[in-house]
Amino acid sequence: MPVSGELSTSAVQELLQDGKLAGSWALDAARSEVRLASKSMWGLVPVKGVFRRVSGHGSVSAAGDATGVITVAAGSVDTKNKKRDDHLRSADFFDAARHPDITFTVDGVRPGIGGAKVTGSLTVRGRTRPLSFDARVSSSDGAEIWLDADVEVNRADFGLTWNQMGMASMNNTITVHAAFTRS
Repeated sequence: MPVSGELSTSAVQELLQDGKLAGSWALDAARSEVRLASKSMWGLVPVKGVFRRVSGHGSVSAAGDATGVITVAAGSVDTKNKKRDDHLRSADFFDAARHPDITFTVDGVRPGIGGAKVTGSLTVRGRTRPLSFDARVSSSDGAEIWLDADVEVNRADFGLTWNQMGMASMNNTITVHAAFTRS
């Protein structure tokens, strides 16, 4: 993940305003990653995983308005524990058979803390909720843009309420590394 090319809030504002980012952008799935982290066993055991299939696209207008979609295949969750992964794919959690995609629709990107404030809506299991978060922005030469963020999500907001004996945390951290290239 690029660090040397991390952009300041003012640099993000300048890029959005001067039209250098205008155009269509494609998510590079091979270089992007969506991870999840939670706690189980009453907060004593960390649970970490990755979604193996992610796709997306976006566009930036000449005026600097950014929109787009990132789609994660719910059934691609991998915590390195087959029994847990099968349970996460089941109707108790993601219900991947009926709701195969987790989608974040980007309504806007503007300068914010640490680089950018991303706003949009997250859809999980057919439930859509507004979501905003701060992201670090990096670029190598303007032909590639990376967004990195840690997003806090309460899974109950999306109907993922299974929680045998209160063992599993309702609060989860989704870590996103999204690499976009001009398309």
